[in-house]
Amino acid sequence: MWFFGSKGPSGFSSSSTAEEVTQGIDGSALTAIVTGASSGIGVETTRVLALRSVHVVMAVRNVDAGRNVKEAILKEIPGAKIDVMELDLSSLASIRKFASQYQSSNLPLNLLINNAGVGTPFMLSHDGIELQFATNYLGPFLLTDLLSETMKKRARESNIEGRIVNVSSIGHRFTYSEGIRFDKINDESGYSSWYAYGQSKLATILHAKELSRRLKEDGVEITANSLHPGAILTNIMRHNGFMNGFFHLIGKYFLKSIPQGTATTCYVALHPQVKGVSGEFFMDSNISTPSSMAKDVDLAKKLWDFSFTLINPK
Repeated sequence: MWFFGSKGPSGFSSSSTAEEVTQGIDGSALTAIVTGASSGIGVETTRVLALRSVHVVMAVRNVDAGRNVKEAILKEIPGAKIDVMELDLSSLASIRKFASQYQSSNLPLNLLINNAGVGTPFMLSHDGIELQFATNYLGPFLLTDLLSETMKKRARESNIEGRIVNVSSIGHRFTYSEGIRFDKINDESGYSSWYAYGQSKLATILHAKELSRRLKEDGVEITANSLHPGAILTNIMRHNGFMNGFFHLIGKYFLKSIPQGTATTCYVALHPQVKGVSGEFFMDSNISTPSSMAKDVDLAKKLWDFSFTLINPK
């Protein structure tokens, strides 16, 4: 339990920070894409990867905000290698454009960190897909698929393991009773924003699981894992002044700071302990156990096939 900050088998705990879990790691041979890199844990992920000499491509919806983050990081780390590219994960066209531009840049790709996420009331994306499912899951699914050949090429040529990191949530446990509402993904009737968020986060774990199986089958040196970053102080109860004050008062005892909330992402992306580990779910920089639905191999395969029908409508 995080309250006690007890260390797991990795030697790290829920109170470990992103800098601590990457101490001494040299990422100078690596190039990473971080989605949602201009806010929250995306900023800290970018900063810590840059601190470890990784070339980071910030994939962001708001390019101006991304450039501001880049400038702030460069002031702290003058030698940081950071690029900013536009990407709206709720738009399949934007994802295809980003992937095409990335491939044209001839940059290699070692690490794909699917970090971006939203929590919203019922809305449909540009493509008519429920917005949380579109942004949190289907967008990253398409992005990963489009960049997979670039990652495979890099892994083969460099003999450096590629890593795909899906930022999920403990919220994956709180989904609809059937897990994924395949026939009702875009239906407003019976919609719950809480369960829809859980559904999208369950899907990100199932994605990493099925992707891991396929990469192993292909004999490619690329891993795919998912993780829960932890409950983070800044995201809680922003809309309620009293509760916000209350959580800030007691939050230090059971909620994470952004550097702590970013630790597991950076651990899974960079740490040598994770070499060869694939298809797992991490929490507090240690392997953890997700829900039984998140371990359902048949559900993962069904979701994979369903996702291709959504990204390639007839």
